[in-house]
Amino acid sequence: MGRVFVNRTLNLKRIRYLGFDMDHTLVRYNSENFEKLAHRVMIEKLVRDKGYPESLLKLPFFYDRAIRGLIIDKAKGNTLKLSRHSAIRVSYHGLKPIDYREQGRLYKSVYIDLRDSNFVSIDTAFSIAHAALFMQLVDLRDAQADNTTLPDYAHIAEDLNFVLDRAHRDGSLKDEVRKNLDKYIIKDEALVAGLERFKKHGKKLFIATNSDYSYSKLLLDYTINPFVKEHKSWEDLFEITITLSAKPRFFIDNQRFLKIDPKTGLMSNMDQKLGPGIYQGGSANVFTSDLDVAPDEILYIGDHIYGDVLRLKKDLAWRTALVVEELEEEISKEREAAPLLEKVNHLMDQKFPLEIKIDKLISEQIETGTKTHEDEIHKMLGEISEIDKAVSPLLKQQQQLFNPYWGEVMRTGIEESYFAYQVDRFACVYMAKLSDLLATSPRTYFRSWRRPLAHDLEIAKHQPKADLKS
Repeated sequence: MGRVFVNRTLNLKRIRYLGFDMDHTLVRYNSENFEKLAHRVMIEKLVRDKGYPESLLKLPFFYDRAIRGLIIDKAKGNTLKLSRHSAIRVSYHGLKPIDYREQGRLYKSVYIDLRDSNFVSIDTAFSIAHAALFMQLVDLRDAQADNTTLPDYAHIAEDLNFVLDRAHRDGSLKDEVRKNLDKYIIKDEALVAGLERFKKHGKKLFIATNSDYSYSKLLLDYTINPFVKEHKSWEDLFEITITLSAKPRFFIDNQRFLKIDPKTGLMSNMDQKLGPGIYQGGSANVFTSDLDVAPDEILYIGDHIYGDVLRLKKDLAWRTALVVEELEEEISKEREAAPLLEKVNHLMDQKFPLEIKIDKLISEQIETGTKTHEDEIHKMLGEISEIDKAVSPLLKQQQQLFNPYWGEVMRTGIEESYFAYQVDRFACVYMAKLSDLLATSPRTYFRSWRRPLAHDLEIAKHQPKADLKS
């Protein structure tokens, strides 16, 4: 059983409604297979609809070229990984790494302003192919002698947005999924058992998805219906299903609900209050007012920072949970890396006192105008150099356990990544897959831990140990 990680205290006993995004949350995808499909479809549309050269059709797809949480700089053709403070920690121009000096020349400061429209976030699992293909196209453009075969970086980014959006809308991707459900969709029996258990505890379940009704029905028939034991089907399990919800607009606008007839798929205007059934469109404000439910009595679970939890947390104060599917592998790799990091920390514990002593001796020489400590300083610098030589291969070993280009999803060096910062800020709880949450008791009280501040370590060092026997 997986774990649920807590950012803010959440008492499930107070939750009346559990809401679910569908794609990558309620319905799990084989992400690598789907992103390979998206990569191919985007290239086909670039060639057919945007006049890109047919030679692109031979471009291979490399799933590990991008991870969630990256930032695309449309103007410069760069892809960036940021720390929680928006500082650039890893950067590529196309497929080529940017060294620290060049990065400083390009950005002046290591910090960037994400309000700038030139920066685009890769914050959903549906965007991996988009980022990887952008990097490939930047490389190909730079290789051109006359820069006329491909447009500039910003136009490439806009064209990719256009073709990916169209691929999701015109059925290019979904039609392929329909024909090969086993290839792209993962069934999870434990998830369905958890849904039925939560409903037995009096929780009302609903879906709010941006997918249309026919596609939602197909996936829910495939993933939910085979495993229901106490309900006729997913339609019986979920009190309300909202399709084409247009999130994040669903959380901030006042769109009208349309009622869907599940037998025919036909829609009709709805003038009465929202009740059990299947709908299209609508708004969260109407949802809460018609059902007479307080914002903190609703827990909504999704996988997309911006589309599922950011606007929801800022504007509505619903409780939020985020599915971060990369966590399962990342935690496994962290455990594997733990002995290496322990060795690194041991070496750094030897290095820090030397650095402090060197700084003190140099300061003393500056203040007294003497050179009395030069030999001692030189000796300690040699010791530090030897420690650095020992640390370097250990860090390389540790990084090789993760993505070879970007490292960890949730960290960048010793700092949290910008993606991890967003998870921390907007998700009350998070987990690798929805069934991890549904495996817990519907009466669980998720308690957040006291978080250490920078000065807490110093306090802990001098704190006498409590006598637990007394």
